[in-house]
Amino acid sequence: MKDIFLINVWGQDKPGVTRVVTEVLSTFEVTVLDIGQAVIHDQLNLGILAAVPASDDSEALAKAVQRSLLALEMQVMFSPITEQRYQRWVGQQGKARYIVTLLARKIEPEHLAAVATVTSEYDLNIDKIVRLSGRMELGESEQLGRACVEFSVRGEPKDAVQFKSALLELASRYDIDIAYQEDNIFRRNRRLVVFDMDSTLIDAEVIDELAHEAGVGDQVAAITEAAMQGEIDFKASFTQRMALLRGLDASVLQSVAERLRLNEGAEHLISTLKKLGFKTAIVSGGFTFFGEYLQQRLGVDYVYANQLDIEDGLVTGRVTGEIIDGQRKADLLRQIAEREGLMLQQVIAVGDGANDLPMLSIAGLGIAFRAKPLVKASAKQSISNLGLDGILYLLGYSDKDTLILD
Repeated sequence: MKDIFLINVWGQDKPGVTRVVTEVLSTFEVTVLDIGQAVIHDQLNLGILAAVPASDDSEALAKAVQRSLLALEMQVMFSPITEQRYQRWVGQQGKARYIVTLLARKIEPEHLAAVATVTSEYDLNIDKIVRLSGRMELGESEQLGRACVEFSVRGEPKDAVQFKSALLELASRYDIDIAYQEDNIFRRNRRLVVFDMDSTLIDAEVIDELAHEAGVGDQVAAITEAAMQGEIDFKASFTQRMALLRGLDASVLQSVAERLRLNEGAEHLISTLKKLGFKTAIVSGGFTFFGEYLQQRLGVDYVYANQLDIEDGLVTGRVTGEIIDGQRKADLLRQIAEREGLMLQQVIAVGDGANDLPMLSIAGLGIAFRAKPLVKASAKQSISNLGLDGILYLLGYSDKDTLILD
């Protein structure tokens, strides 16, 4: 027969606390059932769930631990745990775990309260909260930068669809991003990231830029917007827009490429992914000329896009080969994953338009980036308020982790 105690130790962090406590426990033949430790702003919190043989003097054990901590000026509390409570804790083993990631330019207490409230309302229990964004100087805390807090939660939401809707409503109300994903073996085992190009990696639609050069900018932009909103079939809209580009001098392609701007965080994200051993791909309904330009600039591994048909130095208004629409994007994602020997659960897809939804839906992690409302509501995850490198937070990487790679 054993008595069970939760031993809580807290105070100003200093070397030797864990060693001193566990050395005392070892002299009493204690079995350690669980242990956890965290340091927040130099304040140590250590918890040990211990089983003590009933033949031992529990009071003597408590006094010995207290004496050992006097010189370290640490506080300690012993809380008895009933066998029923312990068995209930054991029974929770194997329950599903999820990660709720809160991303914002600046995290306020009301954001944390809102996430904690909704989590509780849907029968999920928060086990751990970790800050993934870096430490800030005091002056910086008043500025809008980027911040991320990760909640590890346990249990199954009583209504998964409604829970996701509640998180989306919070994100909209507070102008923040909230991601919700299962904490499984694949979360840290993703190996391939597939990007849409236009309005995802870059902050423009290249076909609109070409249309501007051809003097048909307003006409093409209107068709592009309708297609991105899902109001027009992509292939039909693409054919209409391409026809308007007929006769464009192909010499303008290079100048258009050179003025394209990457979206916030793109370079940092892709360089970090490469250092971590990820493969990257651009799968775009845009054009290979610009995809290959970005490939050279960023070091992307694969590029699939539409090949502009050019005759006598002029754009013909057609493309060579099959038009890459939403279904073709999903098929290409599958092909790349198969070539790399990966399961779809190990693939991340990132896009912003309706034609990205097929690939976002089959990837293990589908992320709508600064997306249209239809896409944001349909994708598994979305990021609207931070840059592309906010994706690293969804993978569980902290700023401290990525600093090591720089």
